Amino acid sequence: MTDLPRPRPIVAIDGPAGAGKSTVARRLADALGYVLVDTGAMYRAVALAAKRAGVGWDDEEAVGALARDIVSRQGLSFERDAELGVRVGLDGEDVSDAIRAPDMAMGASTVSAHPAVRDALFDLQRQAGRGGGVVLEGRDVGTVVFPDAEVKFFLTALPEVRARRRFDELTARGAAVTFEETLSDVRRRDENDTTRAVAPLRRADDAALIDSSEMTVDETVARMAERVHALAEARGR
Repeated sequence: MTDLPRPRPIVAIDGPAGAGKSTVARRLADALGYVLVDTGAMYRAVALAAKRAGVGWDDEEAVGALARDIVSRQGLSFERDAELGVRVGLDGEDVSDAIRAPDMAMGASTVSAHPAVRDALFDLQRQAGRGGGVVLEGRDVGTVVFPDAEVKFFLTALPEVRARRRFDELTARGAAVTFEETLSDVRRRDENDTTRAVAPLRRADDAALIDSSEMTVDETVARMAERVHALAEARGR
């Protein structure tokens, strides 16, 4: 915890790919009246910028330099959006849809494993959330970015459930994918995220485990909001 309590808490949501973190974080932020900080979108934007620049995602030096340049020129922008939760701008271009393309998920997973990229985006994430009253979602928000977050959740679901949700999302957008391919991608992403050397995906010791395999989004958000409200009452706010 911080030495001086924040007026409102930081809510950190971590978990594997396809757990519904983005949707839940957006709904929870709306329910609480908090600001949504989509850390995953930051890494997806870097992956997109690298792809457009012809830089390989596994080239840490080049991707790291690209990320530092984007941050230094304030190339990333975020605006609240009723449908998406946040719209992402890259050098003035709205890339909210482009960063949600299927290959950007693996791209984000790859570039986020590079210390140079993480260092470039770390201060940006800290600045966005340090005042509290924010909901952040990602892979290491509660373990690395904000280990002092007052409320932490680890949101997960069975791989098959996560794959089905992702498959439905992609096909709704017109993507030509199969469920088997989507499930394979989910499992590969899990392996990549949990075994990487830098900031591997793990549940923080003080994070509440939320398994949404048999829960609706509304039920998941309600359970999380209840925990945040309980903390606020305990703190007399």
